[in-house]
Amino acid sequence: MTLHRPLEVVVLGSTGSIGQQALEVIDAHPESYRLQGIAARDELELIASQAQKYQPTMVSVANQDLYSALKSQLPKETRLVCGMEGLCELASLEAADIVLVALSGAIGIRPTLAAIKAGKRVALANKETLVAAGDIVMGEVIRSGVDLLPVDSEHSAVFQCLAGEERHLKKIWLTASGGPFREFTREQLAVVTREMALRHPTWRMGPKITIDSATLMNKGLEVIEAHHLFSVDYDSIEVLVQRESAIHSMVELIDGSFLAHLGSADMRIPIQYALSFPTRLATPGKPLDFVGLGSIHFEAPDLERFPALGLAYSAGRIGKTMPAVMNAANEVAVNAFLADELGFLEIAETVSRVMARHQTISQPDLDTILEADAWAREVTGRIING
Repeated sequence: MTLHRPLEVVVLGSTGSIGQQALEVIDAHPESYRLQGIAARDELELIASQAQKYQPTMVSVANQDLYSALKSQLPKETRLVCGMEGLCELASLEAADIVLVALSGAIGIRPTLAAIKAGKRVALANKETLVAAGDIVMGEVIRSGVDLLPVDSEHSAVFQCLAGEERHLKKIWLTASGGPFREFTREQLAVVTREMALRHPTWRMGPKITIDSATLMNKGLEVIEAHHLFSVDYDSIEVLVQRESAIHSMVELIDGSFLAHLGSADMRIPIQYALSFPTRLATPGKPLDFVGLGSIHFEAPDLERFPALGLAYSAGRIGKTMPAVMNAANEVAVNAFLADELGFLEIAETVSRVMARHQTISQPDLDTILEADAWAREVTGRIING
């Protein structure tokens, strides 16, 4: 089945893991999608190669120092823009039907809002946008009347399970692989290295989200996302470790029924669904092999060994500016761990210390949230550097 016409797509973060898999989806269905624009931070060679292949209308690069070098490698008809202003201009590109936000970090907030205000469908693969500014973003979604489709496999699963069942919802069950260290003791976690943490057992992801998965902060961010996406309170969102990553999430209904979404651990499937909704297209990946799977295991997350999940629940319940502070502190701490400047267990410890220092601000606007984000980054850096 094909869509009624090719949809024009903009991919923000085209050089990252999600962005590259989104381009694979577009390649698999050239009759359904056409790439109008791409954005990257500073991956010069890769974004130039993508531009030559897809001939987009516009390209955005975050690093303005790369402007001249990249400009000379782009097709003549492709316009190059830079910085946050350029990113927001690309996100609101008139010709675009869908904007996939696959940027990493709080940098995704402004372009996501720009796309929503421009009336675009947003396929959101940026957790930090809803974590830090969920009330503002979802309020703008309601005002603009646009579709915001989750790309995270867990939230895509919940979205699909809830179709027609929203009024019967009792609880959301977000599943987690548990990461590579689910059976490690605290003593073993204390000596985890960057190389160990980057080896995820089931998913192919970028470095930041892979580390977040290992600490379970990723699942904590998803809890806050689910709260905003589905208007569910935190007591109605549970996390369950499902190590095979076959059940991507479940919903529990008031009559005792559970609806579960199963599938292969292939991010191209939820990416494609967010682009094609409400239509479904042939999968670009392998189907789930039930015989090969054999069995499915469940266990509760251990908040003593993985306190980041508890920190996220706490930040979400406090609300105000605390989720933005927690998210920013985590970004800085994860980057420090990736640079061998911080130990694995120190990631959550550092985030906790920053949260303890923060005086929350009620009903923050976007500028206030971004100020809290900047404050948290500065404080986290000072803590790490002693």
